[in-house]
Amino acid sequence: MRFIKCHLILKCLLLFFFGQYCLTSFFSGLFIKVSKKDFEGFRNLFHRFLQVKGPSVEWAKINRPPEDSIQPFDKIKAKGLPDNIADSLNKLVVVKLNGGLGTSMGCKGPKSLISVRNENTFLDLTVQQIEHLNKTYNADVPLVLMNSFNTDEDTKKILQKYTHHGVKIHTFNQSRYPRINKESLLPVAKDMAMTGENADVWYPPGHGDIYASFYNSGLLEQLIAEGKEYIFVSNIDNLGATVDLYILNHLVSQPNGKRCEFIMEVTDKTRADVKGGTLIQYDGKLRLLEIAQVPKAHVDEFKSVTKFKIFNTNNLWISLSAIKRLQEQNAMDMEIIVNPKTINGGLNVIQLETAVGAAIKCFDNALGINVPRSRFLPVKTTSDLLLVMSNLYSLEAGSLTMSERREFPTTPHVKLGSSFTKVQEYLTRFESIPDMLELDHLTVSGDVTFGKQVSLKGTVIIIANHGDRIDIPAGSMLENKIVSGNLRILDH
Repeated sequence: MRFIKCHLILKCLLLFFFGQYCLTSFFSGLFIKVSKKDFEGFRNLFHRFLQVKGPSVEWAKINRPPEDSIQPFDKIKAKGLPDNIADSLNKLVVVKLNGGLGTSMGCKGPKSLISVRNENTFLDLTVQQIEHLNKTYNADVPLVLMNSFNTDEDTKKILQKYTHHGVKIHTFNQSRYPRINKESLLPVAKDMAMTGENADVWYPPGHGDIYASFYNSGLLEQLIAEGKEYIFVSNIDNLGATVDLYILNHLVSQPNGKRCEFIMEVTDKTRADVKGGTLIQYDGKLRLLEIAQVPKAHVDEFKSVTKFKIFNTNNLWISLSAIKRLQEQNAMDMEIIVNPKTINGGLNVIQLETAVGAAIKCFDNALGINVPRSRFLPVKTTSDLLLVMSNLYSLEAGSLTMSERREFPTTPHVKLGSSFTKVQEYLTRFESIPDMLELDHLTVSGDVTFGKQVSLKGTVIIIANHGDRIDIPAGSMLENKIVSGNLRILDH
């Protein structure tokens, strides 16, 4: 019965997709070709989803990775750099995952176009980093953006501003898959359109789609033909993910027989990272374990910072020729992430996704490198944005580095309340960004504003109760203080 149901559902999907191709035959052949590739990818993913039984990992078979499979960054750095490091750079391509929108921070359009520092966007900083690299070493490192259907149009418009920068920029689109009704397991979409009632029924299927989409775009083949050998992949909102010459040198200096095809940058886990994926040894291979794969009985064990001490930063170095080989052999195997959503006024749907790091088990001589925390600086919320906009960091050639005046290597823990969630509202609440060099912890809740040149030190907690408002006066210095109640500075 399960086989018959699977067959019928796939047949319905086939009729849905290819019926739509007939309706849209006036589009270019390229559109239809790409759409067919999307269907083939979705069909394979959906078929695997229907066939999977039980958990994707057996907890008893999980082992800690062998010591030599996760190298400390200091050991990699100790090798130094050769005089011809520019030759290695000319084999590299920087790929940024650019499929996300800024909606979680109250912004429209691609998240990469949000200003994060001195009016520079995530994309501005990325281009500046690579331009500086190319000028310094007289190299030719191109930038590739993996867009989604949500971000492609707006991103391409803005790329015109970088025409005279010393960086070649390419784009390709990740796939577009239909969301599935949780009960019937059939597509919610009525047709291929993406407007009106169809606006919420399509989705980009996670960054694990990079391998197939990159290959299908033809760009992978083009870059290999140009002599490129590796890609450095990272989230565009991770401001710590810059090209590291020591890791690059480690990659290209390996003997041919033992050439590393995949490096995952990991870093030490803190209590804030307990849900992050970690590396394990499983069936003799290095493998990424995500919290969604963990049986409920072992979730607390997974979150332990003593047993699983590292987590995946999603900074990845991957061999282009290996991607090509695995795609052509249909050997790219990634666990399916089932992501439940609610759309259209309460309709329960699921979307099937994969994660780029989950493919580590498919590559030869895969390696983890335990990097400094500074290489993981994601901006997911306005709390993160406050940190990177502050004097905790200095900006040079598109790269943020921790200020030398900060006495502690760790960043403060910042938690801003719901009044700060949207970027525009967040910006109106600060006349200027406070001095945070000596800050350990900041919690702000309720209707709170900050005047100019405020200094925050130690642990500062500011709570305005419902109906109250707190204005922190210009020039204030708060050190190990709790502020609550109602405090307003009025003009007269």
